[in-house]
Amino acid sequence: MAAAAALALAAACATNPATGRSQLSLVSEQQEIGMGRQADREIVSSIGLYEDERLQRYVAGLGARLAGESERPGLPWTFRVVDDSAVNAFALPGGFIYVTRGLMAHMRSEAQLAGVLGHEIGHVTGRHSVNQISKAQLTTLGLGIGMILRPELQDFGGLAEMGLSLLFLKYGRDHEREADLLGVRYMTREGYEPGELRDVFRTLERVGDAAGSRRLPGWLSTHPSAEDRTEHIAAAISELPPGRVGGRVEQDGYLRRLDGVEFGEDPREGYFEGNDFYHPEMRFRLEFPAGWTTANRKEAVGATSPGRDAVVVVTLSRQGAPAAAAREFASQQGVRLGTAQRGQAGGLASLEYEFAAATGQGEVRGVAAFVEHGGRVFQILGYTPAASWSRYDGVLRESVDSFRRLDDSRYLNVEPKRLDVVALPGRMSLREANERYPSTEPLETVAILNQAEEGDHFPAGALFKRVVGGRRAGGR
Repeated sequence: MAAAAALALAAACATNPATGRSQLSLVSEQQEIGMGRQADREIVSSIGLYEDERLQRYVAGLGARLAGESERPGLPWTFRVVDDSAVNAFALPGGFIYVTRGLMAHMRSEAQLAGVLGHEIGHVTGRHSVNQISKAQLTTLGLGIGMILRPELQDFGGLAEMGLSLLFLKYGRDHEREADLLGVRYMTREGYEPGELRDVFRTLERVGDAAGSRRLPGWLSTHPSAEDRTEHIAAAISELPPGRVGGRVEQDGYLRRLDGVEFGEDPREGYFEGNDFYHPEMRFRLEFPAGWTTANRKEAVGATSPGRDAVVVVTLSRQGAPAAAAREFASQQGVRLGTAQRGQAGGLASLEYEFAAATGQGEVRGVAAFVEHGGRVFQILGYTPAASWSRYDGVLRESVDSFRRLDDSRYLNVEPKRLDVVALPGRMSLREANERYPSTEPLETVAILNQAEEGDHFPAGALFKRVVGGRRAGGR
């Protein structure tokens, strides 16, 4: 038995052609692709794709060329732009790679985007996530294939069922450095200037500094420091053959593709003013408790108490009527509904219940309302551990009952901010360009977007990114 196990383990170790290292893998390539496809479906439904076919085709084409230069060209490589204002990029097993529109807005050239995509391709060719899954399987003795994602309600507790949020396996410092080197390899094989990747890290560090409390963008948050990575990449570039340095940058062509791209959060998908939430497309509003932490996701909007022991969350039911939605909610294991109270939530037909539910962390109590509006049924939950019910009862009911139809044009007529790319008519400093072409974002943000510093000058004809729009009609 021991000999057979040793033979199986030896068979699972192979030399990775991308890294040249012996690598443990108990996950086959087909299993890897299957995990990636499953996770891709969740990404599309929970985050959403940016609705710009021109930009999607551009990123997909660039990614395909880079992946074709990799050691795993036969994977079903898929490159997508997700509709997220965060500055991030990530890869899933099997060749599924994503960049956010927020990250694209902060890049200044095709070479920079190629470096980011090459880095994520490197995580796939290096089989970094699969390698971690394999180690976890070996450690836990029969864990199964392992999952790259799991059902989880980030920020809102366990009852709202607003969908899946990703649980990404964390890459270690060695994996990140390896992916950086592979990114340089792939971008230079396609003729891009590798020094542009160093500037990516400097820009993302500035984004984190501007956010306060050293909050780094997602692409840096679990990685080695920007300084470490720029030094590591500089050392790698110094070892490249002369023909691989001084490649193309493609700055103007890239910047023109960004003209009109949305910047920041899209208010049409809901926005907060204080703790009041407005959703123009679904035409509803709701007041969350004052002082609570709010969050707006594709599939839910909600708030948690300062002590993180109470939740209010709004989701859409799959059912077409309040009674059917209530029955579906009550069908969950451990959920018990009280007597229905029929009401008119701001003139909308609704059913409201007190409920209790047994969870793995103990019993919770709450109030649930099911409201029909605009051809949809909204499920509004407010809940807390049973021991805290008397303390939160009033505030939860008040918030749940605040759901109203939204008809005020001041809140309905909103537009997202967008990038406007202009050609400067003459040599200008950063401040002069910003005064000539003002933005609805502060100068600090405009500087980061253009990867410029105070005192920098742009030559005549240079393309300059500014942010326009985003004001509410008839208001600020």
